[in-house]
Amino acid sequence: MTATKPRLPYTYDDYRTLPEDMSRRYELLHGDLYMVPAPTTRHQRVLSRLNSLMLEHVRSRQLGDAFFAPVDVILGQGDAREVVQPDLFFIAAARRDTVKLHGIEGPPDLVVEILSPGTETRDRGYKLKMYARHGVREYWIVDPDARTVDVYSAGPAEYLDPTRYNENDVMTCTLLGELAITLKDVFTD
Repeated sequence: MTATKPRLPYTYDDYRTLPEDMSRRYELLHGDLYMVPAPTTRHQRVLSRLNSLMLEHVRSRQLGDAFFAPVDVILGQGDAREVVQPDLFFIAAARRDTVKLHGIEGPPDLVVEILSPGTETRDRGYKLKMYARHGVREYWIVDPDARTVDVYSAGPAEYLDPTRYNENDVMTCTLLGELAITLKDVFTD
């Protein structure tokens, strides 16, 4: 009988010492290291369109900063820190102190994850709970294949039931100063 060596969780220090390799992205979730595969072209089209709309709106109204992956978002403290690289996210102007040279230290106000093959379970499961636990005020899950956006808003202890928008809807985001997004424009191939 052989003894198995217990797996030690990855720490933030382990994450910071990973070799710099622009062809690979990683996230650190609950002590596990995940390689994030390259997204599909459909994913990138949707990301590009949402980023353009959000960036122009946020800049023109001086609401804060919009970022897109890869940028580290560091959540939690000490050995419990987790690192994610959301597809798109927003930091309100009043919270710009969380923006550091190496990444964001603390929760964004808004996080957008665009589903890719292999990410849906994590985006709808662990990340949904993690973002709520760390105080992300609004979380969008964008499904390019179903052409839907599920919007989760912060409740007293967890996210409220999501509001689902489809490609025929105009989605309004009050968190971003009434940004209106015509989803047909976002999902057009």
